[in-house]
Amino acid sequence: MTLSWVQIARLGLVQMALGAIVVLTTSTLNRLMVVELALPAVLPGLLVALHYGIQMTRPKWGFASDAGGKRTRWIIGGMVALAVGAFIAALGVFVFTTSFWMGLAISILAYALIGLGVGASGTSLLALLATTTEPHRRAAAATITWLMMIFGIAVTAGVVGSMLDPYTPALLIRIVAIVVTGAVIMTCLAVWGIERKLAVVRASDATPFWDGLREVWSERAARNFTIFVFLSMTAYFMQELILEPYAGLVFAFTPGQSTSLSGAQNGGVFLGMLTVGIIATGFKFGSLRNWVMAGCLGSAAALAVITLLGPLGPGAPLVPAVVALGFFNGMFAVAAIGSMMALAGQGREQREGTRMGLWGAAQAIAAGFGGLIGAAMVDVLRFSLPNAQAFGTVFLFEASLFIAATVMAAKIMTRPAPAGVLVPGE
Repeated sequence: MTLSWVQIARLGLVQMALGAIVVLTTSTLNRLMVVELALPAVLPGLLVALHYGIQMTRPKWGFASDAGGKRTRWIIGGMVALAVGAFIAALGVFVFTTSFWMGLAISILAYALIGLGVGASGTSLLALLATTTEPHRRAAAATITWLMMIFGIAVTAGVVGSMLDPYTPALLIRIVAIVVTGAVIMTCLAVWGIERKLAVVRASDATPFWDGLREVWSERAARNFTIFVFLSMTAYFMQELILEPYAGLVFAFTPGQSTSLSGAQNGGVFLGMLTVGIIATGFKFGSLRNWVMAGCLGSAAALAVITLLGPLGPGAPLVPAVVALGFFNGMFAVAAIGSMMALAGQGREQREGTRMGLWGAAQAIAAGFGGLIGAAMVDVLRFSLPNAQAFGTVFLFEASLFIAATVMAAKIMTRPAPAGVLVPGE
């Protein structure tokens, strides 16, 4: 038996819960550290890099899912670890106000738990999708669940942003507690009984983990796509830790306004994904390769506009430019996800989870590396340049990476899968 569309949508609720928690730790808490607490931007950059670095274990979880084991247990357990980590991270922000070193110790523990939770839950979920979804539905399933995750990010950022003003540490902790508790409950209800109903039977596989990973890495398509994922996701995540501080320092946004800005950006991502799905499926227009390239080029152009708005300061139309960046990010991401799910089932059998884990690890490393480099570059440039120019220089560098990703996509995605597989056409 394979997943029905209803079951795929239920699993999408897990992605929604993941996004709802993660956006608090990478956006809201990051802004509070940099602006309200006046800590260097590299500090939250290092913490987020830690949580991404721990996700290098994704291939191991994916391999374990291929060989056997109950994925439901890993999905729920990972979500609980993520929820606990996010709540501790909020406590860490509060402790920073009285003791830097104690706050740092608490934050390190928190972001380590966040990394473990995201890796365990996210990889197990994608492995379940890849191995129990009919081949022609895999890309559609990935797109549906990803849209639900973006929806969760956008709604959470918007609602939390409206509730957080006027900001107090106690209010932050209460809001985070409500979000993480709701996410765990929703995850349990979403996955309960699905794996048992499918009666999933996995053949035993005695292959050692490193041998299995080498088998996947020897596949040219998987290897090239891993490199592309790293490059493009470095560009995708480079602005993650500096966009809200940019809004606060250059455009005088309040904590609630900058959190809502993150929600607006992810709303743009959602619209970009949805638009590509409708045009590609309904009108049969464009290939995955072309949509990836268009999304990368559009993202580069939007970053250039955001840079040009910097000298204008407060009152400049930053929100529309950020929404445009999100829209083109979504366009690129949905095409890349479609390619990922299509490629996951190609090559040696019983390695779907390992491939997803490999690409997930590449994405996680790129996200941590990109976020850290972006934050560090801003800190260094602010010593000699005004805020607007310092942030703008980093945004333009990020735009150049998107252009490089466009060139690579043109070279390695020579035989793209039909765009119609992005979303269900029936």
